[in-house]
Amino acid sequence: MNSIINKIQKIKDSGGKVIGCFPLYPPLELFHSMDIIPVVLWGSDVVPAGVSESDKHLQNYVCSVARRLTEFVLTDGGFLLDGLFMYNACDTLRNLPEILACGLGEKNIKLPLFNIHIPAMYSGHADSNKYLRDEITGLVNKLEQEYGVVYSEKRFRESADLYREMRSLSLELDALASSGMIGFGDFCRIIHEGYAMPVEVQIESLKSWIKKCNSPTGKKIPEDKHRVVVSGILPPPPAVCDIIEKAGFTIAGNDIASLYRSYFSHPEITGDAGKFYIDFYQNHFPCTTLLSTSDKRAEAIMDLIRERNARGFIFIGEKFCEYEYFEIPFIDKMLRNEGINTLLLEFSIDDNENIEGFGTRIESFAEVMSG
Repeated sequence: MNSIINKIQKIKDSGGKVIGCFPLYPPLELFHSMDIIPVVLWGSDVVPAGVSESDKHLQNYVCSVARRLTEFVLTDGGFLLDGLFMYNACDTLRNLPEILACGLGEKNIKLPLFNIHIPAMYSGHADSNKYLRDEITGLVNKLEQEYGVVYSEKRFRESADLYREMRSLSLELDALASSGMIGFGDFCRIIHEGYAMPVEVQIESLKSWIKKCNSPTGKKIPEDKHRVVVSGILPPPPAVCDIIEKAGFTIAGNDIASLYRSYFSHPEITGDAGKFYIDFYQNHFPCTTLLSTSDKRAEAIMDLIRERNARGFIFIGEKFCEYEYFEIPFIDKMLRNEGINTLLLEFSIDDNENIEGFGTRIESFAEVMSG
C-alpha cells in the first residue's frame, strides 16, 4: 500500500479527521486549530504508478502534480479523506474543484470540497486585504458547518506556534543538508514525509533527525565540493539527487516550492486568522505562483546563492508548469551575468526511467564548473 495512504489511515484509526490539501501553501494552522489534520498532497508519491483515472478528466499535457493528485482523489483519496482543500495556486489547480466534483459524483463519492481565492496581484492595499480576510472568514464558516467545530483564537495561536516550530526545525535541518551532514535525497524524503503527519509528530521526527545528523557519526562532505542551489516546484527524484552528489556537487541550498519556499516564512503569531494569512501570503518567500511576490524573486535567489556560497544553479523543471517556465529565461540570464553556472533538468510523469540521460547532463555540468 502507498505510504501516504498508510499515514492517512493511521491518523483516521486514531479518531482524527483528515483534510487533503492541494499545494502549494494551504492554511495549515487554521485546519489544525479546528481539530482537522491537514495532509499536504504534493503529488510526487500519492500514486505508485499510472494515472488512468486522471486521464479521463485532464489533458496529458497537464503537469504531473495535478495529474497524480487527481488520480489519488478519484481512487483511494476520495474514500479515505474527510475533505479536500484547494486554492488558485496555478491555472490548472484553479479549475480542479469543478473537475473533481464531477469525477467524484460519477463514483457516488461524497467528499466535502473547500476552496479560497488568493488575489493574484496582491498589493497589500485595503481592498486586497479585505478580500482575503473575507475568504478566510468564509472558509472558517464552512468548516464549522461541515464538521461541527468552532473557531477559537486561542487554539489558532497554539496551532500557529506549532507550525512555526516545525518550520524553524525544517530550516535547521536544511542548514545541516547544506553543510553535508545529511544527503539531499534523505533531506527531501524527511520533509515530504512530514506533510502526511500531524504537526506534533512531524516536530518530533525533525528533532530526531537533527540530533542524529549532529552526532559524531553524522555524514560530512568535504568543503571543496562544488556547491549548487537547486530550484523548482518539486525536488529531483531520489536517484537524480544521488547522481548530483556523486558527480561531486554539494546541494548547498534549495529554492524548491515544497521545501524552502514552504518552510521559510514565519508570520507574526496572532489569534486573528485573517490578519495571519494576510501576512502569510503577502510576505511569503517569493514564488512563481504568488505573483505579488515575483518582483522580489530574483533578489531572493541571489541572496540565497551568496548566503550558501554556491557557484551553480540547477533548475528542476516540472514539465508544463507555465509559472516556472515563464520565469526561467529571466533568472537564467541574471545568474549568468553574475557568473553563476546554470543547468535545466526537465521532469514529467513519465521520466523516471530516463535517469541515465540526466546523469550524462549532470556530469557534463560538473565538468563545466570545474573548467
